[in-house]
Amino acid sequence: MALLRILGIDPGFGRTGLGVVDISGNDAAYVWHDVIETAKEEDFSARLQVVRNDLMEAIRRFQPQCASVESLFFQTNARTAMKVGMARGVMLLAVADAGVPLVELTPNQVKQGIAGWGGADKKQVQEMVVRLLKLTTAPKLDDASDALALAIVGGYMWKTQSRVQ
Repeated sequence: MALLRILGIDPGFGRTGLGVVDISGNDAAYVWHDVIETAKEEDFSARLQVVRNDLMEAIRRFQPQCASVESLFFQTNARTAMKVGMARGVMLLAVADAGVPLVELTPNQVKQGIAGWGGADKKQVQEMVVRLLKLTTAPKLDDASDALALAIVGGYMWKTQSRVQ
């Protein structure tokens, strides 16, 4: 069975979750996770550079065969939505520049894929990530758990799409 390495990205500009998972058959195995945190007092463009550089380093280091990124969902704060959208654009460009194929998932698709219900809460998603990856504890920050969930669901989706095409 071919091994698929996938990078999950939970976009943000204050905190961006990254998670790497290997998928073989029906099994997902934990590889790595991290959260990119940027300083609030930094200029926004400098914060975007930090996100891009750290993401590019993760891609270089782990050589994923595909990436899974959460698509934007409705935000009540337009300023925040714009900044997250700009950060997400930088991430998509970094992934494209690295030549890594992309799977985009809505938050509901991730919840449905990981917990079996599109209305699952953060705690349910975290518990399923721990269970599926056989971790002893959940990652400290939700952003990392979300990135690992994106990697798991995106990986299975990529494998399914690859077989269909």
